[in-house]
Amino acid sequence: MNHLPEPARVVRLPDGTHVYADQMPATFQSGPQVVQHIHQAAPDRTVQRLALGSGVGAGAVAAGVYFGPLLVGVLTAIAANLAMLAFLALILAWGVHTVVKSTGSSEGAAAVKNARRLARRRHR
Repeated sequence: MNHLPEPARVVRLPDGTHVYADQMPATFQSGPQVVQHIHQAAPDRTVQRLALGSGVGAGAVAAGVYFGPLLVGVLTAIAANLAMLAFLALILAWGVHTVVKSTGSSEGAAAVKNARRLARRRHR
């Protein structure tokens, strides 16, 4: 019943290249490459290591590409909301201060002067 051709097998050689299994060389002459630092890696591997990081998969890179700008946008929106709330609190505090100052009695003004005199004496 299976009349489809068998898929060709692809083999990855130690140097990182891919070949079909039927075209694979009989002997492959390549010593193991020991890489201690990223700048010692072969140029094609260096780009991959920089993009993916050490031990990080492509899914994490894709998530960073997707969620990075999203996170920046969310943090910007939060900062804008906090700035707006701080501005609103400043306006409300100024309004309360103005109302209290304008409706205060002469006794309140005398109390403020007395409190200022006491504060000046303590700081000397």
